[in-house]
Amino acid sequence: MAERPASLSGKNSALLAALATAVVLGSTGIYVGFSGSDDTLAAASNKTRHSASAASAGNWVGTWSTSPAGPEPLTERGYPGMSIRNVVHASIGGSSVRVRLSNLFGREPLTIDHASIALASAPNLPTAAENSLRRLTFSGNTSVTIPAGQSVSSDPARLDVPAAADLLVTTYAPSPSGPVTYHPHARQTSYMAHGDKTQDPNGTAYRQQSPFWRYVTGVDVLTDEANGSVVVLGDSITDGITSTAGANRRFPDYLADRLRTEQGAPRYGVLNEGISGNRVLADGGLGVPPGNPSALNRFERDALGRTGVKAIVIELGVNDILRAPHRTDPTEITDGLRKLVRRAHAHGLRVVGGTLMPFHGHRGYTARLNWVREQVNAEIRSGRVFDDVVDFDRALRDPANPRRLLAKYDSGDHLHPSDAGYQAMARALNLSHLKGSAPAAL
Repeated sequence: MAERPASLSGKNSALLAALATAVVLGSTGIYVGFSGSDDTLAAASNKTRHSASAASAGNWVGTWSTSPAGPEPLTERGYPGMSIRNVVHASIGGSSVRVRLSNLFGREPLTIDHASIALASAPNLPTAAENSLRRLTFSGNTSVTIPAGQSVSSDPARLDVPAAADLLVTTYAPSPSGPVTYHPHARQTSYMAHGDKTQDPNGTAYRQQSPFWRYVTGVDVLTDEANGSVVVLGDSITDGITSTAGANRRFPDYLADRLRTEQGAPRYGVLNEGISGNRVLADGGLGVPPGNPSALNRFERDALGRTGVKAIVIELGVNDILRAPHRTDPTEITDGLRKLVRRAHAHGLRVVGGTLMPFHGHRGYTARLNWVREQVNAEIRSGRVFDDVVDFDRALRDPANPRRLLAKYDSGDHLHPSDAGYQAMARALNLSHLKGSAPAAL
C-alpha cells in the first residue's frame, strides 16, 4: 500500500484510511521491517516570520532519510502533550531545508501543532546551536493534520546546514493519535519533553531519551554542493544494526564520507532505506499496509519517491534465505531483484547490486541455505541481474574460510558486520558505477 501525500487544504475529512497494525517486531537482528510510498516533496512559500522562504538557487536533494518501519508498540494514544526531538545526520549541506513527516501506520489523523528544525550544538545532544532554530510551516500554516496512511512535506526554511551535521527535527502533537509511525533501529539517541518545547533551543527539558525516530522520514536541502542523491535499499545490514550507536558508522554513512571527500566522486546525498529484516519477495506481517513489507512493495516509496535520486544501491536477499519459510530456489530471489531493476530503469536509473555476504556460524546457518546464497551470488556476478555489481561477499569474507566473515569484519553474530566491516562495504563500491542514467541491457 502506497503512502499517499496528505492534502494540506484542510479538507482532510474526505480522506479515510483503515490501517491494521498487527506488526511483528522480531529479534533485533536481520529479522525485522515494514513499508509505504513517498511522493516527490513539494515546496510551498513560507509565510511566517519565524522561518524565511528558501532561495531559488541550487537543487533540492535528499540529505537524510529513513523508512517508516511500523507502528510503535503501546502507542495507541500516540504522545499527546509531548515534544519529540529527533536527532538525524545530514550527508550533504545546503542553504535551506524541508522535512517530511509520516503518519503511515496511524489509524486516525495526526495533528502536529508545531514543528521545528535546528542544528545540534554538538553531536548527539538535544540543544540547538545558537540562532539556528527554525519553525516549520506547512502551506504557510504552523500546524498540519496528517490523515492516517499519509505523509506531508514542510515548506522550505532558510537554514545553513553543513555537511555531516546533526539536525534536530522536533514535533509537538497536542491530542491523542496513534499508533506512532516510527523507525526502531535508529542507532541514534533522540529525545522527548513534556509540553510544547519545539521552539526551545535549550535541551534541558528533553530528559527522556529514545533509540527511535518518530514521524520524521526525510530531510531535503537546497544545495549547490550536490546534484542528486543515491538511495541504499537494504535490510539490517544497511540499517546498520550492529554499528556503534551515535557514531554514524553504518555502511551508508561511510559511503557518504567517500562521496564528500574523494576526488572524481559524484557529489550525492546518501539516503539510508534499510529496514531490519527486509526481504525481496515476501511481506513479514499482516495488515494494510503490511508489517515488514517486501522490497517489491516498498520500492516506489523508499527508492523511486525520494528527492533527486540519481542512483540506487541494493543490498537484499539474505532474509529471503534465512527467514522461514526459507526461499531455497535462488532463481526466485534473483527474479525478484530483476523486477526492482526494471522499475528503476523505467525511471532512467541504473542500479548497483551487492552480493550476499557469508553467515557461517550464525544460528540460522545450514549448508543448504549457504548453497542458495552462493547460487544467488553467482547469478549476480554474471551481470544478468544488476547494471553493476559491488561484491560485498568477496570484500568481507575470510579467505581461509569463504563461508564466514573475516573476524575483524564480524560484529560477533557472524551475520552483521562490525564498524570496520561497514567501512569495508563502502570501500568495495566503485563510485563510478553511481554515475550515468542509461539502463544496461540485462
